[in-house]
Amino acid sequence: MKILITTDVYTSNVNGVVTSIKNLTKALTERGHEVRILTLSQRGASYREGNVYYIRSLDAGKVYPGARAAVSPCHRFVKELVEWKPDVVHSQCEFTSYFYARCIAKQAKAPLLHTYHTVYEDYTHYFSPSEKLGKKAVAFLTRHLLKKADGVIAPTDKVARLLYSYGVEVPVYTVPTGIDLTPYEEARREREREGWRRLTSAPILVTVGRVAKEKNLDEILNFLATKRGSRYHWLVVGDGPHRAELETRCRELGLSRRVTFTGMVDPKEVPFYYQMGDAFVSASTSETQGLTYVEALSSGLPAICRKDDCLQGVISNGKNGWQYETAEEFFDALEILFPESLVHRQKITGWEYEMCSINARQSVYRFSTDEFGRSMEAIYRSLRGAKEEVLEKKTVLQWRKGLAALRK
Repeated sequence: MKILITTDVYTSNVNGVVTSIKNLTKALTERGHEVRILTLSQRGASYREGNVYYIRSLDAGKVYPGARAAVSPCHRFVKELVEWKPDVVHSQCEFTSYFYARCIAKQAKAPLLHTYHTVYEDYTHYFSPSEKLGKKAVAFLTRHLLKKADGVIAPTDKVARLLYSYGVEVPVYTVPTGIDLTPYEEARREREREGWRRLTSAPILVTVGRVAKEKNLDEILNFLATKRGSRYHWLVVGDGPHRAELETRCRELGLSRRVTFTGMVDPKEVPFYYQMGDAFVSASTSETQGLTYVEALSSGLPAICRKDDCLQGVISNGKNGWQYETAEEFFDALEILFPESLVHRQKITGWEYEMCSINARQSVYRFSTDEFGRSMEAIYRSLRGAKEEVLEKKTVLQWRKGLAALRK
């Protein structure tokens, strides 16, 4: 099949949407499909690189951090992609590129599928002074935008339920985003083989991703400022608008020596940063799926995360990690993994940790890119078949109307 993927973002930054698109493209290409990508340029000029088309755009960061808006509604690339005749158009963002996707799908008579990556309810502070009004606006706009789609992909059941609560009427398919597990497994094996030097002798808790307010990183920081948190070092991998405020807060709490901010890192290096940690931690409840959770588990790190619907079937308490609701539960989990009784033996972890680490690695294979590609391929074929059936019925109806007009 010919598959067109549209997205507002397609950069080298650590970003869940970009990771998902790259993994999907890889999986589909390996299955013999031809994939092209239409996205927005960061350079202020339109250009093409291989199978990726970049349309000139302007900064729209006042609407949402990192957002961009295209300035050419009828771009030559749109015409070129319509003439390419994609079998499916798969949109990945709800902004400018979504309207390009709708336009191309309509002209090419291809089904339009959309993946809902972001729970915008958790981001209302960026565009609305009222959380209540912001959520109502999100529900209305989501329902309105998705009316023109033939189907929607939800990364988890949590997102599927949310979409139905908005009144979305098109079919919603739950498909977890696939992850290329190989780099994380290779980084783990290299650490075991080379015996890397540790950043510190304390247990290292690692968090990977965008440093933003909605990620609730302040909660982890406040936990570490307590007596029970004094044993741990926190490694924060990534960058974002909330980083400067967090660093200031670290200094105020006297935690600068126990918290390390890496800033933006090369995505290829991310697997090695996981290996610098002993456990993965997250306080976010704004995730649609949480790709970093799966990456951490694949790296052999037990995950301790704030309880959230998106973690159903991902983190099992006492097996590959824990879901917590209180500070007490957070520290109880850590103390099972890193018992204080082992300190005098100059060890960090006990057998509970080793079992949890093994279970973590074994629990993620259903999130592989191969499984992702297989699931998406089946949905594409189903939507394509349904679209062809609709077009055939329309053709027959028009033919009958023409005959009736001739008889008159």
